[in-house]
Amino acid sequence: MKILVLGTGLQGRAALHDLARSRDVARVIAADADLDALTRYLARLQSDKIDAVKLDARDENQVARLMRQVDAVIVLLPTAFHVAMARLAVAHGIHLVNSSYAPPEFRDIGRAAEARGLTLLPEFGLDPGIDLVLAGQAVKQLDEAHQFYSYGAGFPEPQAATGPLRYKITWTFDGVLKAYRRDARVIRDGKIVDVPGREIFAPANIHIVETKEWGALEAYPNGDVVPYLNAMGIASTIRDAGRFAMRYPGHCAFWYTLAQLGFLDDAPPIAGVAPREFVRALLEPQLQFADDERDVALIRLDVRGVKDGRKLHLVYEVIDQRDLETGLMAMNRTVGYTTSIGAQMILRGDIRKRGLLSPLGDVPADLFFDELRQRGISVQQYQYEE
Repeated sequence: MKILVLGTGLQGRAALHDLARSRDVARVIAADADLDALTRYLARLQSDKIDAVKLDARDENQVARLMRQVDAVIVLLPTAFHVAMARLAVAHGIHLVNSSYAPPEFRDIGRAAEARGLTLLPEFGLDPGIDLVLAGQAVKQLDEAHQFYSYGAGFPEPQAATGPLRYKITWTFDGVLKAYRRDARVIRDGKIVDVPGREIFAPANIHIVETKEWGALEAYPNGDVVPYLNAMGIASTIRDAGRFAMRYPGHCAFWYTLAQLGFLDDAPPIAGVAPREFVRALLEPQLQFADDERDVALIRLDVRGVKDGRKLHLVYEVIDQRDLETGLMAMNRTVGYTTSIGAQMILRGDIRKRGLLSPLGDVPADLFFDELRQRGISVQQYQYEE
């Protein structure tokens, strides 16, 4: 296997680490705008199968030259580049995996990929990604689904949850703050409920989830659940559903206050600085992990329904923590490793379908879960009769 990785930030480095350890991968081209940082990382990784290249993602001729040398590409660039990268991948006859939501343009690109016998696998990271594989697997266990709650979380382990926020950064803080203003849609008592971005942390929109390892966590709406219910064919029977993020107690009250005061707004600027940018600049340096502190990445599926006339409650959990030996955060591992697994499953023939795929039903769940376990990522399933 020959694989190109475009974008070698934190998630990309985890993908490189995983590809370097794979016996099936013969060569990797790692391309990033920051060649110095990439070179320093590869010096620590010490793999003779990885070649580093300075990347200008706007230069499609350069990208095309790199793509012609490989069998598949993992795209971990900013989302603004994803449509162009997908078109180039199809044009040059290679498969593509990324960890971001699929834009509408991917539908047409997917049809072109299918005609050429190629696979596009977007949304294959942590959330989206692992959560979608779990969702598809859980729904298959039921004849009829009545409740569908999907949770994603990234937070410091308890001993690292220092400071007044008990929170530290495991991905871009600007991305976190943008998500803290994102509108959401949930299902309550069979009805669609729109939750404005300023209200996702309101007391009426949060609930508590009890976990075995970390106790009570607050859950708040995170995005729109309705398209996923439709894709799984369960929208007509669902009474309650939502996609949620989780944090330690107190997080929602703090950010709800800031949202109501306008601190998460982009405009109008005050003294030339947007409120959200001020918050980012002030807090980001204070929310960094120390070298000996670990983060937790958690995906949880909580689904209720009926199977053979019996009421069932299914709970799936995928849990990872930072590897202090490699320094890779759980958030990096669960995203980067997943993209690496996806590319390898396509090239090995574990994933045979071509065109635009979805982790909801197009990734063999048992094989994928085995791959996660081999990398030290916990996958658990619980079933209860009610």
